[in-house]
Amino acid sequence: MIRILLAEDDQIMREYLTRALERAGYAVTAVDRGTAAIPLLETERFDLLLTDIVMPEMDGIELAQRAGEMVSGLRVMFITGFAAVTLKAGREVPHARVLSKPFHLRDLVLEVDRMFEVDSATGLN
Repeated sequence: MIRILLAEDDQIMREYLTRALERAGYAVTAVDRGTAAIPLLETERFDLLLTDIVMPEMDGIELAQRAGEMVSGLRVMFITGFAAVTLKAGREVPHARVLSKPFHLRDLVLEVDRMFEVDSATGLN
């Protein structure tokens, strides 16, 4: 099963994203800030870091950079409602995908499926 580490400071958004991804067959561990994600990256295996960019304590870009140093092959997807930080994310973490808010939960699941080339009809990759 593909494991996703979700870092999102907005509780309602975090719950919606977790629920949508779990319904699509992904295992999701959710935290409310980047600093809470680091210890999990040290002790658990994840396939995708899905992170908001603007968060307290540690932004999503710094989290993605630290995660990339810690975990080889970790995929990264940013979610943000700020157009200006989208450009910065693209420069700082060039292989990451960026999904701009607002988005439909179906679009999020489709983007994650694409990252892992999952056939949505069968759920296989």
